[in-house]
Amino acid sequence: MRTVEVLLDEAADLAVREAWRLLADAGLPSQARHRSPTNSPHLTLAACPELTSPIRWELAGVAAALPLPVRFTGVIRFERPTSVLAWALDCDATLAGLHRRVWEAVTADNPLQDLNPLHAPGRWTPHVTLGRSRRAGAFADRRVHELLPAPPLSVRLTTLRSYDTETGALEMLHPRP
Repeated sequence: MRTVEVLLDEAADLAVREAWRLLADAGLPSQARHRSPTNSPHLTLAACPELTSPIRWELAGVAAALPLPVRFTGVIRFERPTSVLAWALDCDATLAGLHRRVWEAVTADNPLQDLNPLHAPGRWTPHVTLGRSRRAGAFADRRVHELLPAPPLSVRLTTLRSYDTETGALEMLHPRP
C-alpha cells in the first residue's frame, strides 16, 4: 500500500514528538518506539495500492495548496482494531476539501474495494497518532490525558508525502511547476 500523508510544521512536529516521549517515559505505547527513520508526525489522508501517473498529477495539485493552517482540538481514542491515542484535528471546510481532493485522486485510478473505508469522506477522522497498541483498551486509563501537554493550537500542514508499506520507501510529493 502507498499512503498519502501530510507533514506538520516544525513547532507542531516537536510538540508531537514531546508527547511521544512522555508516553514512552510512562511505559505506554508510543510512536517514539517506532525507530524507522521515516517515522514522523503526520496526518494520513488516504492509502491505495498504487500511485499511478494520473493520481500523481492530481496530488501535485494538492501539494500546491500547502501550507494549510489547521488546529488541534484535543485528545481522541480509537479502538479499531488497535488501540490508538491521538491528537484530533478540526475538520474545517478547508481541510475537508483537501482531503476530498486526495480521496478523489486515489479513487479515480484504484478500485474502491482496495481502499480503507475509514479514509472515505464522511468517515475520515483527521488525527495525528501519539501511540498505538494491539492491546484493547491500552489508553483507557484517564490518567493518560494528564501525562500529555496540550496540543499546539496553531498548526500548519506543510509537505505532502507517500510511504510504501511494502518497501519502506518514502517519497515527497511536490507541487506541479
